[in-house]
Amino acid sequence: MDHEQIRELINPYVDGELDLLTARETEQHLRSCADCRGIERALRALRETLASSQPVYRAPSRLRKNVRAALRREAKTTERTFNPWVLFATGAACALIMLGAVLFQTTRASRSNTLVDEVIANHVRSLLATHLVDVASSDQHTVKPWFDGKIDFAPEVRDLSRDGFPLIGGRLDYLNGKTVVALVYHRNKHPINVFIMPATTGRDTLPSATIRRGYNVLSWTHNEMKYWAVSDLNEAELRRFTELLVR
Repeated sequence: MDHEQIRELINPYVDGELDLLTARETEQHLRSCADCRGIERALRALRETLASSQPVYRAPSRLRKNVRAALRREAKTTERTFNPWVLFATGAACALIMLGAVLFQTTRASRSNTLVDEVIANHVRSLLATHLVDVASSDQHTVKPWFDGKIDFAPEVRDLSRDGFPLIGGRLDYLNGKTVVALVYHRNKHPINVFIMPATTGRDTLPSATIRRGYNVLSWTHNEMKYWAVSDLNEAELRRFTELLVR
């Protein structure tokens, strides 16, 4: 089998769906082909990401301080007039407040983690499907007009070739159930996907980093747009890239 045939078999190979003879032939090809080994590693990382459990979050320190302060005030009142029903009601109310805060924080963190997983999955899928771009060009004046009429917002497109991050092109993608812009850059053969969509808030935020299964993800808000940059590039270089993108 040639290179392209083997490439189509990497997904079922990772899932253990190949017969013994075909699996051995695929393994031999992976030993000699760095590109296909990279695809295999990306697929396995994606499977681990999707199978990972959600972390547990503590209640915010400010909430804990407020609850303790409320309990101290109630204790002073109880010293003057002890009423067990009031004490019970206060404890139940505090418990409900803490439970609600924990559930809120956990739900919000879970949504954030799910979105990061989706960003990584889209990045990996774009590499596996050899569908990295719909419009291939390093000219920002070619890439940006291509999106006209396809989305209801105007993304900022910049070529950073002089800084070592050449623009490769762009495509349409889906994130959180919405159509988004995906701009693709390279850094020493490391592809960088930048997903852009309208932000829910107009406040600019600094890039926050997440490391998941070998991929670095930076997310931030700028000029009423929400950005995610994802790559297997190291975090320092990816941060440098985001600084150039928003300057």
